[in-house]
Amino acid sequence: MRNDYLTVAGEGTTDIHIKKSQFIAFVARAETEDEANEFINRIKKEHHTATHNCSAYVVGENQRFQKANDDGEPSGTAGVPILEVLLKQNLTDTVVVITRYFGGIKLGSGGLIRAYGQATTKGIEATGVVLRKKHHVMSIAIDYTWLGKVENEVRQSSYQLKEIVYLEDVQLFLYVPLEREDAFREWITEMTNGQADITIDETVFLEIPQTN
Repeated sequence: MRNDYLTVAGEGTTDIHIKKSQFIAFVARAETEDEANEFINRIKKEHHTATHNCSAYVVGENQRFQKANDDGEPSGTAGVPILEVLLKQNLTDTVVVITRYFGGIKLGSGGLIRAYGQATTKGIEATGVVLRKKHHVMSIAIDYTWLGKVENEVRQSSYQLKEIVYLEDVQLFLYVPLEREDAFREWITEMTNGQADITIDETVFLEIPQTN
């Protein structure tokens, strides 16, 4: 079970023009091969008049499922360059379709490889990349006399506060990376002189935007 991985932020598109040919990059997240193929088929249907709709995807833990399609371009000049960009950027659960409208000037094998790679890179940049990282939602149940101190310390820390629930006791819910659970428990226990009830409420993925 994966605890963190890089993927695209959602759906995005951009285009580039090379020697009068238009290359449109369509990028999306896909968590299964079926989702990837559905996206590819949708783009191919929307752009059925295009010269080519070349594609590649990487899906699953450890980039388990990989597929590239040249869609009529010379073998190895389109789908593989798209796939290589995904692998180089260590992305998974990601599908890319590059739609080409031919402009009348042939690019040659090297030119095609560069064009499809460049279009893919630009498409990913336009869409954005996130680190999906597992976090525990940790619950801290404390007496109201501790609230001021604990809330102040929490807000100044690197931990992300999800919410505060005011009941008979007060509960603070925070996102804590899995590898920091023990350190978090020690920190809260020391801060409250052992007066806090600390439990795991749930485990979720948080998405952390990545910058170049």
